Amino acid sequence: MTTATQPNQSGAGSCPFHAAGEPPVAPNGCPVSPQAAGFDPFDRPYQLDPAEALRWSREQEPVFYSPRLGYWVVSRYADIKAIFRDNLTFSPSIALEKITPSSDEALAVLERYDYGMHRTLVNEDEPAHMARRRELLDAFTPEVLEAHAPMVRQLVREKLDAIIDRGRADLVAEMFWEVPLTVALHFLGVPEEDMEQLRRFSVAHTLNTWGRPSPEQQVEVAEGVGKFWQYSGQVLRKMQSQPRGHGWMYDMIEKNRQKPDVVTDSYLHSMMMAIIVAAHETTALATANAFRQLLSRPAVWAELCDNPELIPAAAEECLRHSGSVVAWRRIATRDAEVGGVTIPEGGRILMVTASGNHDPAHFENPDELDIYRDNAVDHLTFGYGSHQCMGKNLGRMEMRIFLEEFTRRLPQLELEEQEFTFLPNTSFRGPEALWVRWDPAQNPERRDPAVREAQRDFPVGAPEARTIVRRVRVTRAETEAEGVLGVTLADPAGRDLPAWSPGSHLDVVLPSGEARKYSLCGPATSGDWQVAVLREEAGRGGSRWVHDTVREGIELRVRGPKNHFRLDETADRYVLVAGGIGITPIIAMADRLKQLGKSYELHYAGRSRASMALLARLERDHDEALRLYSKEEGARLDLASLLATPRESTLLYGCGPERLLSALEAGSAHWPEGSLHVEHFTAEGALLDPEHEHAFEVELADSELVVEVAADRTLLQSLRAAGVDVPSDCEEGLCGSCQVEVIEGEIDHRDKVLTASERAGQDRLMSCCSRAKGKKLKLAL
Repeated sequence: MTTATQPNQSGAGSCPFHAAGEPPVAPNGCPVSPQAAGFDPFDRPYQLDPAEALRWSREQEPVFYSPRLGYWVVSRYADIKAIFRDNLTFSPSIALEKITPSSDEALAVLERYDYGMHRTLVNEDEPAHMARRRELLDAFTPEVLEAHAPMVRQLVREKLDAIIDRGRADLVAEMFWEVPLTVALHFLGVPEEDMEQLRRFSVAHTLNTWGRPSPEQQVEVAEGVGKFWQYSGQVLRKMQSQPRGHGWMYDMIEKNRQKPDVVTDSYLHSMMMAIIVAAHETTALATANAFRQLLSRPAVWAELCDNPELIPAAAEECLRHSGSVVAWRRIATRDAEVGGVTIPEGGRILMVTASGNHDPAHFENPDELDIYRDNAVDHLTFGYGSHQCMGKNLGRMEMRIFLEEFTRRLPQLELEEQEFTFLPNTSFRGPEALWVRWDPAQNPERRDPAVREAQRDFPVGAPEARTIVRRVRVTRAETEAEGVLGVTLADPAGRDLPAWSPGSHLDVVLPSGEARKYSLCGPATSGDWQVAVLREEAGRGGSRWVHDTVREGIELRVRGPKNHFRLDETADRYVLVAGGIGITPIIAMADRLKQLGKSYELHYAGRSRASMALLARLERDHDEALRLYSKEEGARLDLASLLATPRESTLLYGCGPERLLSALEAGSAHWPEGSLHVEHFTAEGALLDPEHEHAFEVELADSELVVEVAADRTLLQSLRAAGVDVPSDCEEGLCGSCQVEVIEGEIDHRDKVLTASERAGQDRLMSCCSRAKGKKLKLAL
């Protein structure tokens, strides 16, 4: 299923807030709203929950200027992702700039230690960034990282062995802080005798860069940073004096000898210090956040213990819901528009990724911790684009091993009541302590010693969306209309199923492993999920299986909910058009519009009243807005008349047979661009046909790579094989998740997502199905 739509456009450089009097004024001349003027990331609300603290921004003012901080704050997912993608307009050069400028006394301390931190991958501009990044990537491939898993497992197991019979522990102090740091030092190849000293120094770096230390604290912090710099240099020189060793730093030392102009001496020192901090703190804090969130939801923790195959998905969802990286920074190299607001050249930007990860425009029911969420991997915690975290898969591996060991060996773990504290800073977040308790007498390995060794390993990399499957119980399966089966699904444990938004659908997994998509039709507030399935004898067999097999009491496997047909709630009026079973998402939209008090009309066409699903509910709940067209009764939906005159501030939503959608697209061609939103159910013409394809190559402008796309491979498959992360969902050209920007080349469009004008623009394609008409495409990847 898919939606064909245009994003809502606001005027270039417009002011989102207008005020009388003399409010503070942003650098672009716009007045600053009271909420923006009052925003301070060092206040308690942001420090406790950055996403919640910026809910007002996501809803009302997604790009605002903070006078207290001197930064433009960006809070919505799409805007943050757009900034990450354009690292020329939005330079990362200030990513490690101190939020609080150093005092003269602190600078003197750093000078005494000959502190000279140079730019690293985090804050380096092009072309130097990609030239160095390519030299450093080999150690981060899944195959190489896999070799580190036994070492990580051993460290976690040893720490768990030390506390397992105790019954109470602070997991941060006794496990989560030390293990990721030891892993980072092993990964670098740091000699064992130097590990303890480097552990002591690493914490000062976070407060120095992203915190607001007092003048007295600045001097103390500068001492720690200076000692860290000095000692890491000594360790580096010791490693350089050895002929060869094992670890990433030894690889870089060799690169330094081979390409001293790319991997310079000063770069080696800076990267060693940066990697220790990055690989340590982000993983330590992310793991603490994950255990805090999971243990604060005992039912979710129990579900994870019962279904350990969900651990990769749960780790990813925790990274989305409560990741350790809260924000990143950029600086505008020219006047640039973000979310309808002009950020002037030189404007400093704080992208609050924690807020973007809770954006309901991208994540369904975003405040829920849903370990079945199949698009959690879209989160921004690792960044995005050419500056995405290289060590993301090492961090994922560590989190999964922690979770796997604890769910297997201490499933009875409980979170103690406690007040959580955080190191005050803008960008990294995790509890300073995490007290837990358990009854050692209930330890499974006391009954079965084999439990200690019965580990489950997971492939390195992001979790596959298709492996995240939820079991639901059928509580109702009754005829809804001729040939239509109404099915109600509930949680087997009796809990409410996650909320969803109009336009959402489920993937129902068949015994063959294939999935079929069915729209949720509501009511949305019932705590269960309801779908209506039309039996299609000429279909691919999914609907026949549902009709023949699904009965009350059986369990089904589903994925989702997912929403690629999202309702834009900002218009004044709506025209809803449904044909046949296409009523299923449309009725949910009508329910929502009625709830919002919006003006809407609903046109529903079908073969006969007897075959029209959900008719009784429609007539009960939407009678005044409803227009029915029964072919059997001679009533005909006249789209030409309905769409003859474009209506101001009106959106069109349609779902049904392909002929209806084609007619809607043709009939609304003279309406304003973006007025029509339609949902397709079939991928006809989109799937790969190797016998009739030709090979082509794609040049990746951001990555400076050339990827060959064979006749029997999709562009999406080829990009992933080259190590390029591209999100996807349906992989049939229906959802739009895998869209990539095209810089040059003629496109063979095969999706059901883009409008005719978007296709004519030749500036984007869906990588799961579309191809090059010629021999080459150039992509912004």
